[in-house]
Amino acid sequence: MQRTPVVPVEGAYLKLECLQPTGSFKVRGFFAAATAIPKNRLAQGLITVSAGNAAQACAYVAHTLGVSCRVVMYENAPDAKINGVKRWGATPILLPRDEVLDWLASEHWTSEPEVFIHPFAEPTVIAGHGGAGLEMLEDVPDLARVVVPVGGGGLISGIASAIKGSKTGVEVIGVQSDGYALWTKVFEAGGPVSVTPNTIADGTTAPFDPRNFELLKKCVDRWITVPEPRLRVAIPELASAAKVVAEGAGALAYAALEQLQPGPVTVAVVSGGNIDKKLLASLL
Repeated sequence: MQRTPVVPVEGAYLKLECLQPTGSFKVRGFFAAATAIPKNRLAQGLITVSAGNAAQACAYVAHTLGVSCRVVMYENAPDAKINGVKRWGATPILLPRDEVLDWLASEHWTSEPEVFIHPFAEPTVIAGHGGAGLEMLEDVPDLARVVVPVGGGGLISGIASAIKGSKTGVEVIGVQSDGYALWTKVFEAGGPVSVTPNTIADGTTAPFDPRNFELLKKCVDRWITVPEPRLRVAIPELASAAKVVAEGAGALAYAALEQLQPGPVTVAVVSGGNIDKKLLASLL
């Protein structure tokens, strides 16, 4: 895990979490969670469930701490994310999306020997992500607005809690694609809804979790939905304007900037850069 830079682009700033060792912010939370586990339990290894970035983070942390790791993943996860898990010596367990969500919802990890780390609703994971918020406050002292892509809600909850704990007036904006606008639909309905993903932002396709529902109600000031065609254009724009390679989820906050009124000092979080090579080539 490392402190990532904040760089200017087109009247705003980008927080480049895509430059973490595993290519996404997830490593922050998994380090925080794993190091809080008693050593005798940690020795049994780690297990998580993930669309890909949490899987890589868990694998990296397990490798760094010298323990085993298995991750339950979508079978259609990008090769870049599956190979990233293998690179750090972990074992991916590839299942159809419905089976992955059932494994998570039914808490099947309780029958596994390893210690389970929830990828987005574990309090220590969320707290770990807060480090990105504290860094933004230090690097951009006049910060007024932060724009964050939202999947399960762990990243924005951690960032918002850290920032608002020090500077209450900062506006926190959550972003999703219209190809999987789960949380905007949840808040419109006042509770769980069923949404089928149709987006290149695969990192944001986490399911509804009631614990994060309550957190997001408290910490997110407003929501923006980015049209999928705009998201596809934002990836090559980022590569050209900022020399940054972002995956779909990672480009969401940047893509949302055009919907905001200029003025307030704004940081958009580029949450990850683990994009499939063929997809990247087709977008460029």
